[in-house]
Amino acid sequence: MAREIQLNAFAMNCVGHQSQGMWRNPRDHSADYKNTKHWVELAQLLERGKFDGLFLADVVGVYDVYGGSPDTALREAVQVPTNDPLLIIPAMAQATQHLAFAATVNLSHEPPLPFARRMSTLDHMTEGRIGWNIVTGYLDSGAKGAGAGKQVAHDIRYDIAEEFMSIQYDFWEGSWEEDAVRRDRDAGVFTDPAKVHRVVHDGEYFRVNAVHLCEPSPQRTPVLYQAGSSSKGTTFAARHAECVFVGGNARGKMAADVAKLRALAVEAGRGPNDIKVFALATVITAATDEEAQAKYEEYKGYISPTGALALMSGWTGIDFSKPELTAASAESSNAIQGAAAAFTPGGPGQHRDLNSIAQSVGLGGGGPVLVGGPKRIADELEAWAAEADLDGFNLAYAIMPETFADIVDHVIPELQRRGLFKKDYAQGTYREKLFGRGPRLEENHPGAAKRQGRKAASAAKVSA
Repeated sequence: MAREIQLNAFAMNCVGHQSQGMWRNPRDHSADYKNTKHWVELAQLLERGKFDGLFLADVVGVYDVYGGSPDTALREAVQVPTNDPLLIIPAMAQATQHLAFAATVNLSHEPPLPFARRMSTLDHMTEGRIGWNIVTGYLDSGAKGAGAGKQVAHDIRYDIAEEFMSIQYDFWEGSWEEDAVRRDRDAGVFTDPAKVHRVVHDGEYFRVNAVHLCEPSPQRTPVLYQAGSSSKGTTFAARHAECVFVGGNARGKMAADVAKLRALAVEAGRGPNDIKVFALATVITAATDEEAQAKYEEYKGYISPTGALALMSGWTGIDFSKPELTAASAESSNAIQGAAAAFTPGGPGQHRDLNSIAQSVGLGGGGPVLVGGPKRIADELEAWAAEADLDGFNLAYAIMPETFADIVDHVIPELQRRGLFKKDYAQGTYREKLFGRGPRLEENHPGAAKRQGRKAASAAKVSA
């Protein structure tokens, strides 16, 4: 029997996310991104459809590679203006009971202690329904905005990330023992100081000397997402991630990538199924295949080619306003190397020219666009999951919230009828819902080694 498919809605606290130009459609409400009601209603819609989570993308910077200027991005709302993804989560969590929230935060711009506190706070406020998408950044504009002269080299960013993760595990897993908080009114002791431990770290990139400011949250460490597709990024994901976000339009290539990821996880001392793999897809659906196709044709009329190329220029670090590009441009990319390889003209993505790239990226951000009525879409999702060994999908939208409403009304019932999607939520935290086990990191995860009990056991073993 086929395993159940897990679904995330893929969005961003901005106007133009993956589908450039769609904000001009009169039914699109993505420009309401700055209103709390907009996000609360989206969360309630997704929970009605039993979506597992809302995956919130983010960038700290503006897409200014295209033409060497941010003008196109600003004019066409290419992921700008954009607001902080973390600040909208508490309102959505208050309006729902089960929907989880995975937010992208760029660790390159984060001091370790304030970041650890924000994520622990969100884990408390959501009762354990929070995840973190670990990114290292790819925009020079973001690095400059954070006070750096330019973006750090790609592979060094992952070295920094390794050190940052070690510190976060120290805070989340090791700083406070499980029974540190006593809440003893009679004795006048809220927290036992002997059970709160200082994190002292003197590394190549970070120096820290502090105790974590938060008592243990339901999950301690948030559910960890990662989306690196380079060699360095995939190795990092295999070691740290619990959920991995992958892209691509070829099932065979994606299956090979997933197999490599799972094999690397085993090499890192984890199990091949300790990682849930989610693929990007955009679903255009309606009651019938014909209605869905008509909707798709309508949407294509709103695609902004220049907006799509500005987005791709930022993703790849390659200026797509210049027609003389070749596949060799991808080799020196200091941005998202997987995107550079896939979308450079003449590269392995088989995009022959800039117009082909613009049309592919302009609706859905370059992933597969699945068009059809409920049965056709269910067939496609089932086939992708089976052939590429996927656990689920991050579903991008074309029109907000119409795309998600159509999925809830048409596709979810068909998947449920086939036994491919849950009819109700499991109880517990995000991690418990995803993996069917406890709320904390698995024992074979590197973060688990930072727990006080594990540390004591290791020290005793060494002294013996």
